[in-house]
Amino acid sequence: MKELPTPTFPFSQLGLRGALWPAPEPARPADAIAVPRARPVAADSAAGISVSWARHQDEVRAAQRLRYAVFAGEMGARLTTPVAGHDIDLFDDFCEHLLVRDDASGQVIGTYRVLTPAQARRVGSTYSDIEFDLTRLRDLRERMVELGRSCVHAEHRQGGVILALWGALAGFMSRNKLDTMIGCASIPMWHHGVTSGDAAASIWRQLSATHMAPIQYQVQPRLPLPVQRLDGALDVEPPALIKGYLRLGAKVLGPPAWDPDFNTADLPMLMRIDDLPARYKRHFQGR
Repeated sequence: MKELPTPTFPFSQLGLRGALWPAPEPARPADAIAVPRARPVAADSAAGISVSWARHQDEVRAAQRLRYAVFAGEMGARLTTPVAGHDIDLFDDFCEHLLVRDDASGQVIGTYRVLTPAQARRVGSTYSDIEFDLTRLRDLRERMVELGRSCVHAEHRQGGVILALWGALAGFMSRNKLDTMIGCASIPMWHHGVTSGDAAASIWRQLSATHMAPIQYQVQPRLPLPVQRLDGALDVEPPALIKGYLRLGAKVLGPPAWDPDFNTADLPMLMRIDDLPARYKRHFQGR
């Protein structure tokens, strides 16, 4: 795991734009990764969190422990892992890992991992390629990053952590001249305590009518959730993370895949900087 010279910088809702969406730097070689630099911002005792990119393996391990606690401990995922109590897969060593820490305890309370185009070429695919046939996205790959393994500690899901993560991602995209993000957004396969795919089928029915990507970007799942055999008429809202993506202009690329290990229905989603609402686009473009 390479070391990344990325200092931690405090997250503050005060001065949010200047702290989290700095102006872009000059263009760099395709394989170079420009991570956000530290910037002085006003202290925010109410937020009490800091965002940084992992620089050492022990920091990646902290993110993997949080992932295990959320995915296995809360969601009941069946994880095959070489280190007990950690969610680890073959993509981790190729990804940049974004961390949010609680300032008081130092504990990692939120994380994303980011697979860049150069690293996707090295590993041979994205994680999304395992679940979907992404042939129609081939023309986007040179400027496309994959976001994955997003999770927030159960005691910190009031919104500030995800805002910190998205803000740092905005700076990352701007600095590295990238314009497209993809990922698998998960819907738990249970609703009101009942294990089934009805909630996922219902969310798919709603979003397929309102938020589908253009046909040239639509993809197919390798292991489809059998939505035609499920009750898609439930009045159920998408998970908060999916609703957040939709507010940012994200599109659904196709029907959900079933992930039997995580017991989730995974929606393929794509967000392009050009499709962002104007007020968000300024942030992602560093203005």
